[in-house]
Amino acid sequence: MIDAFSIARLPRIEFGAGNIGKLAALAAGYGDSLLLVTGAHSLDAAGVWQNIEQHLKTAGLHWQRVRISGEPSPQQVDEIAAANRQQAIDLVVGIGGGSVLDAAKAIAGLLRVNDSVMDYLEGVGPEKPYQGPAVPFIAVPTTAGTGSEATKNSVLSVPGNEGFKKSFRDEQLVPACALLDPDLLASCPAPLIAADGMDALTQLLEALVSLRANPLTDALAWSGLRMARDSLLPWYEGSGDQAAARAGMAYAALLSGITLAQTGLGSVHGLASPLGAFFPIPHGVVCGTLVAAATRININAMLEREPDNPALEKYRQVAELFCQRDFTSREHAWEALLHLLDDWTQRLQLPTLEHYGIAPDAFAHIVANSRGSSMKTNPIVLRDEEIAAILAQRCHPQGVSA
Repeated sequence: MIDAFSIARLPRIEFGAGNIGKLAALAAGYGDSLLLVTGAHSLDAAGVWQNIEQHLKTAGLHWQRVRISGEPSPQQVDEIAAANRQQAIDLVVGIGGGSVLDAAKAIAGLLRVNDSVMDYLEGVGPEKPYQGPAVPFIAVPTTAGTGSEATKNSVLSVPGNEGFKKSFRDEQLVPACALLDPDLLASCPAPLIAADGMDALTQLLEALVSLRANPLTDALAWSGLRMARDSLLPWYEGSGDQAAARAGMAYAALLSGITLAQTGLGSVHGLASPLGAFFPIPHGVVCGTLVAAATRININAMLEREPDNPALEKYRQVAELFCQRDFTSREHAWEALLHLLDDWTQRLQLPTLEHYGIAPDAFAHIVANSRGSSMKTNPIVLRDEEIAAILAQRCHPQGVSA
């Protein structure tokens, strides 16, 4: 028997090298007045913006361009929405990494609504039900990591010890179209490839073992994990067919967004929220540096309290997928998976938490703020000391054993 499950709204997906050439025609289907949300400099530096601009001019479209630098804040989103609310915008187009897409998504949700985004952020404001309407939104990712092109989540941040990193989420915010062109990833620097790639891998793994996983999301997560296995290290290390590696990671990141939107995530992303709010640590770095430790703690906690938890078998299967071999026992498989994740963390040169000023005296504050929506779908409820142990393994990683 297959248990009942539901799949929430997904965007139209256009995937393929050279797809940026379709943007103008797709945009014209919504009207001729666009708001383009991009990063600060990367499109121009890579020579991509000039090509996009020419296509938009040829199609007779009119646009305003706003730039997002760093992770977007509620204030920034409110200001951009207010400045463009009277412009009768037909379509919002976000072209950039996860932060740009999250900002564009929130702006699209606010352009026709006379509210602050703070009214809708989970866990910090009145959490009003979002009525909309949202302006249609096309998401064009230029990195392979967050999967924001396939989700209803817009993650916004207020940095500092009393800050937060929270989501504005509603199905009306799901992009009308996710336009994926792996060629746009060609200029990604190695540290970004590593951090974003491990973000996608973590999202796929956490979705696979989530309490809300189902056969359809399992199949998608499995496909994405296989592609990440074959693509991330070759892309990062510059070996083999780079175009194929970029496409593979673009695909893996897309599937990570689709699956997380349906299943939720786990302890890594539960910790990512306070870590990213309280310290200047990029989201992808959090995922990459913590995924091995979090997987180790999950396995140990399930063996102690829930030895029949189905996630243990899924971790065994992931070990066989990544190591491309069968194991004589589940214990050997788990040990191999943890060793591989530790090895990837080292090969991808992901910094420890200490690099960002995170010390043990901050653990209690981080743990106290980690039990948001992501932690609720972790395959087992972790104790505070277990969550702190995840952090400790990446503050003092020497000598950590499986």
